[in-house]
Amino acid sequence: MMKIKNPVLPGFHADPSMIRVGDTYYIANSTFEWFPGVRLHESKDLVHWKLLSSPLSTITLLDMKGNPSSGGIWAPDLSFADGKFWLVYTDVKVTEGAFKDMTNYLTTAEKITGPWSEPVRLNGVGFDASLFHDDDGRKYLVQQTWDHREYRHPFHGITLTEFNPVTMKMKPQTARIIYAGTEVRLVEGPHLYKIKDYYYLFAAQGGTVWTHQEVVARSRSLEAEDFITEPGRPFITNFDTPDFALQKQGHGSLVETPAGEWYYASLVGRPWHHANESDWDPRGWCTLGRETSIQQVTWDEQGWPRVVGGTGGQLEVDAPKDAILTESPIDNSRYDDFSQMSLDMEWSTLRIPFTEKMGHCGNGELQLIGHGSLASTMDTSLIASRWQAFSFDAETKVSFAPWSYQQMAGLTNFYNDKHWSWIFVTFDEDRKTRVIEIAENNRGNYTSYLRDKAVVISKDVETVWFKTLVRKSYYQYAYSFDGNNWSLIDVKLDAAVLSDDYVLQSYGGFFTGAFVGLAAVDYAGYDTAATFGYFSYKELAEG
Repeated sequence: MMKIKNPVLPGFHADPSMIRVGDTYYIANSTFEWFPGVRLHESKDLVHWKLLSSPLSTITLLDMKGNPSSGGIWAPDLSFADGKFWLVYTDVKVTEGAFKDMTNYLTTAEKITGPWSEPVRLNGVGFDASLFHDDDGRKYLVQQTWDHREYRHPFHGITLTEFNPVTMKMKPQTARIIYAGTEVRLVEGPHLYKIKDYYYLFAAQGGTVWTHQEVVARSRSLEAEDFITEPGRPFITNFDTPDFALQKQGHGSLVETPAGEWYYASLVGRPWHHANESDWDPRGWCTLGRETSIQQVTWDEQGWPRVVGGTGGQLEVDAPKDAILTESPIDNSRYDDFSQMSLDMEWSTLRIPFTEKMGHCGNGELQLIGHGSLASTMDTSLIASRWQAFSFDAETKVSFAPWSYQQMAGLTNFYNDKHWSWIFVTFDEDRKTRVIEIAENNRGNYTSYLRDKAVVISKDVETVWFKTLVRKSYYQYAYSFDGNNWSLIDVKLDAAVLSDDYVLQSYGGFFTGAFVGLAAVDYAGYDTAATFGYFSYKELAEG
């Protein structure tokens, strides 16, 4: 029998919304400030997953310019009803402080690959909105409810509001709180299901950290506060399993197979520890972000769902008995020679789409036009893809002719605008030559590591090769002038800096994961361009 090996979607794939249409399963994941919005995969066996094109690929559907880091797309909800796909998504504009300014939108498509309709504005009551299609034809928006008042808890409960599918408008007069959560608080991520005689509400609690959990409540009606919480332990949590490889499981969604088996897709984190740290405190650093796991579910005699193997879940889970083998690569290693005239689906950009203003690709090269720094939330010329393994090598080659230290281009490991590093070509005005430098932004504090020892690039050298060697707890950079003979720079950077857990220590945006990518900067404003010849990402076995 095939086995589901967790996580099924490694690297930053948070807040999974999983559905089945016929014999095919789909998962939609959060993308936050990364463009295009919403990550989609499909599978017929729940084991192997194929990446699909992202639905929010235009500024009409998603305009995030200026969004704060970890703003943007929070917890999309994918559903299928009335012969089409429905996608509800939240664009969060404020992440810090008393307010969470946001807008919930709806778009639909007859095919999962689109085209997707013009967005319908729903409301801004709260994030993590999902659409419930009742069996009587009525539809409801179910969402976390935000309360800015300092004397109230900001997570005000789960609100249910009827939606009119004819007018495509909300019916705000129908809004009511149907569930307040438990004493754990921070109730969010709701998904509602009608199963036999009950409405089952699945909701996350405890914050998306080590205390994260999913609870289930049920009711025979959709009236306010009629929902009763599942007795005993939470549906799923890893708070009390600190030694288990999977942590943070909670926020997710439920699906039934054609044969009547049940599975639950959840976010999950996989922490590692520095050699001198306790395995319990700190619990670790999840540089791959919040990933997606799948657990099998059974129903007890009282009609409550239970995770097979216990509330902590399992690393390996039996695949559905009626699974149809889905072809997929052995790992996520890849090579991009930029021969295509558009970026492949593994690449993401920050907040804005890849357009001619940022650069172009094709015919064996990628050109990036330098704009703002990597600390900018506006115009950043960066393309990046997820870290999907704890250890990997990534490399590229770049041609760049800067004449100012304000112009830079190279290879970056990136978490957000305050946490990143890179190896890059720039100009040293004292020595009047191009040089190779390594720099890091850590909690917004910028450090140049080479300074007067920056590597000089001879005038006759047109192309420089860069490599990053990521080894779980640390990573380094290397350079070459011929692509064969490499010089490893003696600067070891702490990989923990690129984790949700580290960022959480200093401020509230902590929802994504580490990326590796290519970038060009010209904050002098002269649009200096860099040309990249290829990108290679090779995953390494854990030793």
